[in-house]
Amino acid sequence: MGSHEIQSLEEKQCLVVNPEPRVLQNNGRRTFFRLLREPFDWLSMLCRELETSFILAIIVVYGFSQGFSGSFFKVVTDYYWKDVQQVQPSAVQLYQGLYVMPWIMKPIWGLLTDVFSIAGYKRRPYFMLAGTLGSLCALLLLQKKPPVLFALIFLTGISTAMSIADVTIDACIARSSIQKPALASDMQSLCGFVSSTGAILGYSTSGMLVHTLGAQGTLGLLTLPLIMIITLGFTMNEAKGMIRTDKKMFAKVNGAVLDMIKTMKYPGVWKPSLYMYLSITLSISTHEGQFYWYTDPKAGPAFSKEFVGVIYAIGAVGSIVGVILYHKFFKEFPFRTVIFFAQLLYGVSGMLDLMFVLRLNLKLGVPDYVFVIMEEMCARIISRIRWMPMIILITRLCPLGIEGTFFALLMCIDSTGSLSSKWGGSLVLQLLKVTRTDFRNLWLALLIRNLLRISTLALIFLVPKAGPADAMLPDEMLDASRNDHDKEEGLQLVCP
Repeated sequence: MGSHEIQSLEEKQCLVVNPEPRVLQNNGRRTFFRLLREPFDWLSMLCRELETSFILAIIVVYGFSQGFSGSFFKVVTDYYWKDVQQVQPSAVQLYQGLYVMPWIMKPIWGLLTDVFSIAGYKRRPYFMLAGTLGSLCALLLLQKKPPVLFALIFLTGISTAMSIADVTIDACIARSSIQKPALASDMQSLCGFVSSTGAILGYSTSGMLVHTLGAQGTLGLLTLPLIMIITLGFTMNEAKGMIRTDKKMFAKVNGAVLDMIKTMKYPGVWKPSLYMYLSITLSISTHEGQFYWYTDPKAGPAFSKEFVGVIYAIGAVGSIVGVILYHKFFKEFPFRTVIFFAQLLYGVSGMLDLMFVLRLNLKLGVPDYVFVIMEEMCARIISRIRWMPMIILITRLCPLGIEGTFFALLMCIDSTGSLSSKWGGSLVLQLLKVTRTDFRNLWLALLIRNLLRISTLALIFLVPKAGPADAMLPDEMLDASRNDHDKEEGLQLVCP
């Protein structure tokens, strides 16, 4: 073989070998763009299946009202009670329990939106009412250090506005989950994603704004997302229904109450509802004790206002990660399986808080700011994975026709559990004498909380073994609901 032939053979081999890296590079690039495009394709699918207007309404309520306003409200009110009103941490948890009350009243708001129309409309007026009430209360908080009672009333008014808006959109979500059960997990994933995204924005800006404007001035900014709720009420294209007479309205209320009682008697409904309440109640809240310790310059790490906001913002990122993990890997698993392992991890991960308060992280050479970010991220991922199957299960337990009221009733159980958790934690902090300056027994409160979380596993038998796509209610109950329920409503926004 001559030299020219050898050279020709080598060139042919190069033609075969050299394209391989280019092919791999192109495949990698296509994979990257496919992954980048996947969330948009998913969102497009939801818009196609559920209507774009409905998806926009979810983004407004869950993203701006619950996500942004909820996170903003949490951080700013912590500093408001600590710096402006200067009350003890156990008292703050007691006050927080009081402005959880509107969320416990969600069945009443749900009954209003399902039964009582205003001028023939069942959704628009309640969005406008919620936004107006919340905006007014936020503006009243701007007056110079109102008495504690008035401050509590105004904060409760803001919380009431958020809960009414939440109930109104939840009724639409529950209806869609009944009609398209295969998309129930997707809808809750969307709610969790936009809520967490809004929370990132709220948490990341709250600390900086409190530092700049003060806690009291920053509370006035809550009017902005509440005005968006008012706008949603004006722009919603809702078909005007018949105005019922008093007798028909009373009959409708009576029928809704009887249907709720009948549904709650079904073991497949009351058992998981009982588990949800007990799992939340037994995880007593020690948040205010930890918050005061975080910001204490002597006993604690003395985190700044800006860094406290960053901690919570990173936690919101963890919530998004939890939503993505559940949606990608766990949404097809049975409810009991996911909740059991998530609850176990929830109790174990709480020990990170205990290590932090005991300053074990410093003995291990881990700085405070690194450890608290790691702990918050871990806790929020696990908490979101634990919460997702429970909320999906709730949407699958709602009979058609009273879905708004019944979903609100089940979520009221969640809020009642949260109230019990806050007041139970307040009692523990009070008994252990954890104050604004004394944190010697805070570690014991955390240990009690973690043991109670783990003890919840003994109640896992109350959760059904069924999966998200399985029927939760008997056919006769669903058929009766379909026969009695009014003309289907749509949630559509008027294009400007």
